[in-house]
Amino acid sequence: MFDSKKRVLVTGAAGQLGLSIKSLAPRYTDMRFFYTDIQDLDITSAEATDSYILNNKIDYIINCAAYTSVDKAESDNEAAYSINAEAVRNLALAARNHSAALIHISTDYVFGTIPANGLPFKEFDAVNPECVYGKTKLAGEEEARNTENHIIIRTSWLYSAYGSNFMNTMLKLGAEKSYLDVVYDQVGTPTYALDLADVILNIIRKESPRLENPGLYHYSNEGVCSWYDFATEIMLAAGLKCVVYPIDSVDYPTAAKRPAFSVMNKSKIRTTFKLINPHWRDAMQRCLAEIKANQ
Repeated sequence: MFDSKKRVLVTGAAGQLGLSIKSLAPRYTDMRFFYTDIQDLDITSAEATDSYILNNKIDYIINCAAYTSVDKAESDNEAAYSINAEAVRNLALAARNHSAALIHISTDYVFGTIPANGLPFKEFDAVNPECVYGKTKLAGEEEARNTENHIIIRTSWLYSAYGSNFMNTMLKLGAEKSYLDVVYDQVGTPTYALDLADVILNIIRKESPRLENPGLYHYSNEGVCSWYDFATEIMLAAGLKCVVYPIDSVDYPTAAKRPAFSVMNKSKIRTTFKLINPHWRDAMQRCLAEIKANQ
C-alpha cells in the first residue's frame, strides 16, 4: 500500500527537543516518524547512517543529536567533535545521496563577543565561538552545508519539562534552598523546546523534501533577559519562596566560557515561514503547566 505520509527521522530522540517533537507528533498526522538515539542508530558511522536513511526512505532528517555537556567538552573535545561535527557530515552526505532534507539544530554559542552595534545577532553576523562546544557546533554547521538541501536553526537557552535543564534545575533547587546565586551578566532569550519543536514540524509541513527555503535561521522565544531574571521569574511563577541573588560570572567560574550576549534576531524565520513567536514569559508559564500536569 502506498504511504503518502512524509517520513521524518528524528535523531537524538531521547533528548529534550526529541521528546518535545515526539509529544507533538500526534498532531502531525501527515507525517510518519522514526525516532533514534545512539542505541538505535550511531550517526558517527557513515555507513550505518546512509543505510538507515536509504532503507527507511527518509524524506526529512531532524538532527537533535548533540554533545551538550558544555564544560565537559573542554576536556573531551574528540567526543564533542565526533557528535557535533562528524556525525552531521554523515547526515548531510546521506541526505544528499538520497534526496532527503536535513534540518540541523545549532546554538548561540557560535557567537562570542558582544556585537559592536549592540543589536541582536543576525544570521550572517560574524561568529567567534570561545569554547569547545561552540567551536564543534560551528563545525557542524559547516558540515551541514555538504548538502544544499539543508536548514540550520540556531537556538538558545533551551529548556523543557524533560531531563536536565535550567528550568528543572531551578525548580529543584528552589524547593530545597532558601536562596540561590545566579549570574546576571549573561543576557539572552530562553527557548521552550516545545515551541522550537512546533516550529520545526510546521516548516516540514510547509516545505517539500526539496526545500524551497533552505539556509540558516535563528529561533528562540521573544524578549530578552539574564539568567538571574529567568530564575527570578521561575520562582515567582512556581510560587517558590527561594530568593535569587544576582552575581557576576567571575564569581561562578566554569570550565567553558559562556557567551555574555546571546540575543538573536528572529525576523528571518518569522517572516519566511509566517510564524507567531511567543514571548519567553508566556512560554515559561506553559512549560510550568506541562510539568505540573506530568506530576
